[in-house]
Amino acid sequence: MTSQSQGIHQLLQAEKRAKDKLEEAKKRKAKRLRQAKEEAMAEIDQYRMQRDQEFRQKHAKIMGSQSNISEEIEAQTLEKIKELNGSYNKSMESVINQLLSIVCDVKPEIHANYRIAN
Repeated sequence: MTSQSQGIHQLLQAEKRAKDKLEEAKKRKAKRLRQAKEEAMAEIDQYRMQRDQEFRQKHAKIMGSQSNISEEIEAQTLEKIKELNGSYNKSMESVINQLLSIVCDVKPEIHANYRIAN
């Protein structure tokens, strides 16, 4: 009987060792999963920072070019205003003289459709 109880005892010990190995494997697996998750999160954060930096660079480039365009438009507008003011100052006196001569030089004459009633 002792050999039987010794065999049972060995089986129980083997079962306990197997159970311990399974627990240890589960712990290693959980640890590896946590480590993989942390590595993935670090990689995601790094990728996110890289893409954010690229976005900011493109945004700054586009906004910079837009500000250059608006500056060019502003310069063109000011140039056109100067041209128009110059043209106005150049033509103003002659236009006023023409208007005054037309308004002030009245030539009284009878209209072609006027009929004298007799």
